[in-house]
Amino acid sequence: MRSAIVGYHQDAVGDWVAELRCGHDQHVRHHPPFFSRPWVVTAEGRASRLGVELECPLCDRGEPPTRK
Repeated sequence: MRSAIVGYHQDAVGDWVAELRCGHDQHVRHHPPFFSRPWVVTAEGRASRLGVELECPLCDRGEPPTRK
């Protein structure tokens, strides 16, 4: 299932986490060559991705939301 990004926060080690409309969270790391997401390192880049839908494997598995 796909769900839109509605916000962001940083985890305990400083990696960015997308907050999805479905209530789940998903890391959006920029660690080339494994993950190429240069947009995540700036506030402008993150703002430009608000509303973009990501695949949510937690929804696919029927897991309850992690956030209210």
